[in-house]
This record gives sequence, C-alpha cells and structure tokens, in this order.
Amino acid sequence: MTIAQHLATIDRLCSRDFPAEPGRSDVGTGGPGYHVAELATSDDFWEDDGTRWQATEEQFEADRDGLSERLTERWGHPQRFSLAGVLGRATEGEDIPEPWADLSSHVPDMHLWQEDEHGRWVALGVSQWDKELPFQLLAVVTEIDPP
Repeated sequence: MTIAQHLATIDRLCSRDFPAEPGRSDVGTGGPGYHVAELATSDDFWEDDGTRWQATEEQFEADRDGLSERLTERWGHPQRFSLAGVLGRATEGEDIPEPWADLSSHVPDMHLWQEDEHGRWVALGVSQWDKELPFQLLAVVTEIDPP
C-alpha cells in the first residue's frame, strides 16, 4: 500500500462507527471505542540470521515516520507515547482499557495526535510480537484516551 492508501484508511476510520463487540474488521481489528488497522505486514523471520530482521525493522520505522510526516501536516507534531509503562502497569494488575492494553504487549511506542473533526485519537506504531514473527505498521483510531 502507498502512503495515500494508508491516509485514506485512517480517514475512513476517523469517521466510521466503532463496533459494538471486539473482533476482526476489513482492515484489522476493532471494538467498542477503537479501530486498529494493519496497514502493512512483513514476512516472518523463522529462517533469518538477523540481517533481514534489522533491515525490515528499519523499513517499517521509516514507513511509520513517512506517514507520520503527512499526519503532522494535518494535526501538528505528534506526541511520542511510550507503551512500556502501560505494559508494566498492566502486568502489575492495573485495568488498562483497550486498545491500549493489547498494544502495550507488542508496540513499544506510538506517534499520537488528536484529530480535529471528530476529536478521536490517531496513533501510528510498529508492532512485533516476537523475533520470529512479522512486523506490522499499525494505525489506531480511538475515542479512548491514552492511559
């Protein structure tokens, strides 16, 4: 997908109703108060010596940063939001709302804006569940404040 296609997906999610129940959607997942779009997904790394993994991580971060530049033109500079503390709080038993609880387990940090028209939060992040698993470029649109 191109940056223009990613922006179109984010625009659709900013105006789309949230699902009543958690589940899969046409672009990723969603639930009450949030959408998570899987904008791009890499191959897995089961047979990698680490070289392809590093290059893929750098490419996904560059893609996030390029998309972030376009959103910065719309809504100003993003907040850089680390999810490490959120993961720690969830691990200690604090009730963290979705989508933040799930994201904290596989996305280290996010670029975060509050979009103008609907007042929703928009976030971009690079996900990877484990070293052998694919990277994903994620866009999150939510009405749930970051914890």
